[in-house]
Amino acid sequence: MKKNIILAMALSLPLAGFAQGNNTGMGGNDGNYESLAHRVFNLEKKTDAFNVYFNYASSFQEYDDGNAWTSSFKNKQARIEIKGNITDKLSYRFRHRLNKNNTAQSEDNFAKATDILMVGYQFTPKLGVQAGKMCQNWGGFEFDENPMYIYQYSDMVDYMDNFMAGVNVSYKPVPTQEIAVNITDAYNNKFADEYGAGATSLEANSVRHLESSNHPLTYIGLWAGSFLDGKLQTRWSYGIQTQAKHKYSRMIVLGQKLNLPKVQWYFDYMGAFDGLDRLRIASSEGSAFLGAGNYFSDVHYNSFITKLNWQFAPQWNLMLKGTYETASVTKVAEWKNYRKSMMYLASVEYYPVKSQDFRVFLAYLGRHYNYSDKVASYGLSDHSTNRIELGFMYRIKAF
Repeated sequence: MKKNIILAMALSLPLAGFAQGNNTGMGGNDGNYESLAHRVFNLEKKTDAFNVYFNYASSFQEYDDGNAWTSSFKNKQARIEIKGNITDKLSYRFRHRLNKNNTAQSEDNFAKATDILMVGYQFTPKLGVQAGKMCQNWGGFEFDENPMYIYQYSDMVDYMDNFMAGVNVSYKPVPTQEIAVNITDAYNNKFADEYGAGATSLEANSVRHLESSNHPLTYIGLWAGSFLDGKLQTRWSYGIQTQAKHKYSRMIVLGQKLNLPKVQWYFDYMGAFDGLDRLRIASSEGSAFLGAGNYFSDVHYNSFITKLNWQFAPQWNLMLKGTYETASVTKVAEWKNYRKSMMYLASVEYYPVKSQDFRVFLAYLGRHYNYSDKVASYGLSDHSTNRIELGFMYRIKAF
């Protein structure tokens, strides 16, 4: 009877949904945590076919936008995740955000709230394929983390749109090395919904009318490596995204991580070379220069990201993170190398319950933006922001 009650409760969960990609770290820590089903009903789990997680993070924040400090309580993350291995070959995964738009998009017919809804089939221990809506398989370790564990993304990752319908093929020639090829839609929406009717792009001193591509797809190759018994890890990728007819975005991501028993440290480089401003950081900040319905062409973004976790005492963790990022419209003199930004973040985390992935934290986040004098007339000037947070993160293992 107890098993029937739990099963009925669990099967109802997909109606509320939560998810995030096929990347290795995006789910979170799945091991050796006691589930609520076991704790409340003493229901012993004997299969890996059905796993349910709630990812929830919330905090009280003091925020300084450069003019005044303000206070508020924030819901940072609210996602439900359901995944499992039906057989040793067939698997599935579903992740859904509880606080995002549920309207189906015009291209893939998925809601933005649905991060992941996919199935996988492992042909051999070395070769597998996954299909459905998934996270694009970019490299880097910030990109690969469960969003619940991220206090603040770098500008590049924050502005990326990367949950797309498509297919991923992965091959492991040896257990420690993986090569993956990922082909997805370039956008969730059709071109006109993304950029608007009559959109144009600024190319040096000329303006081009933007047309939709016949094949708006993204192609990504990923190498994920593990060396020295997992102490050194890599996630490197290169990809091309079709944005419009004759307009492409190219991105390289190089992530490397030192993974020791009590210290974990990674350093990522991300470089985007956009024929059409995909991230739209420059086009948004340059809207007064461009005018409505116009976008920059030939935009180059750089992002350097580093993060350190140190378990300095039992049930305690110190997290330090920093970023340095640049933006440049390479063929428009006024906007060349126009923007630099820095982020610095520190958090002390306490894990009060050893059997649960639950942490209480106190964090500080500072950001500084530096703009060239050439763009001052368009309302862009140097400024800094600060944020202090007291909150919790809880990846609830429900079943």
